[in-house]
Amino acid sequence: MTRPATKTEESGVTAVEAIDLRKEFEAVDIASVLAQLDRELIGLAPVKTRIREIASLLLVERIRQKMALATSFPTLHMSFTGNPGTGKTTVALRMAGILHRLGFVRRGHVISVTRDDLVGQYIGHTAPKTKEILKKAMGGVLFIDEAYYLYRPENERDYGQEAIEILLQVMESQREDLVVILAGYGERMEKFFQSNPGFRSRIAHHVDFPDYSDDELLAIADLMLVAQKYHFSSDARSAFVRYIAARKTQPLFSNARSIRNALDRVRLRQANRIVSNLDRILTSDDVMSIEAEDVLASRVFVVAAGAGDGTG
Repeated sequence: MTRPATKTEESGVTAVEAIDLRKEFEAVDIASVLAQLDRELIGLAPVKTRIREIASLLLVERIRQKMALATSFPTLHMSFTGNPGTGKTTVALRMAGILHRLGFVRRGHVISVTRDDLVGQYIGHTAPKTKEILKKAMGGVLFIDEAYYLYRPENERDYGQEAIEILLQVMESQREDLVVILAGYGERMEKFFQSNPGFRSRIAHHVDFPDYSDDELLAIADLMLVAQKYHFSSDARSAFVRYIAARKTQPLFSNARSIRNALDRVRLRQANRIVSNLDRILTSDDVMSIEAEDVLASRVFVVAAGAGDGTG
């Protein structure tokens, strides 16, 4: 039920006295965005809980605005911390969708950048680069991955500080038209905030992304294979369980990203195995099935035995 609107004496703004919460929730349809997030990402329960909390907060803020109870526009800038391959970019995309549906950004798009997109190589180069990126991001979300690389105090001729100053100014002056999400490793981001307190004071929501468990990584592999119309044989699945355990102990492991790369190489080995015998009639199962030998040929198992680089 929505009661008649009244005008507040102080502002003259027409305010609604009561709002049907269910109708408001269904009208903005953030449930579909949250459901999409559940489908796209295995696990990450703490992250999904945090995103639901932020979505609920913003829904209430939207209602408070309609009731003329909001005193200022909320600060929406965020920090996503965690290791590579934990879903930070995907969550940023869904967060942009939530912000757009609730009316906190005009367009709901995401511009994803790194230091190289913002910082120039010579005097006078950084400001136009940074301002051009900000112009593209307006009305949506600017996602800055590995944001701590913007600050390089050891290099006196580095221009990252200029980009930082422009970002801080825009994050404050145009926070009604732009949401900035800073992302990166947790420890490095903490040092970055200590060195740049202006960023910390402008960040409203900190979301930490945990690493995936072995079981979650296997589920992610299954999900990726199904999307590409492949599947593990029983022996291959057991072999991939061993692969995950071995790969996690080796350098440059990046969670779901490493799993995706591993499956790309598994598919190459499967294709090579199939084509090595031309005198056969193939069934759909032949070309869909990943066999144990396709997994066990990985260099990861060689590394586990004491040699190799562990990226195969």
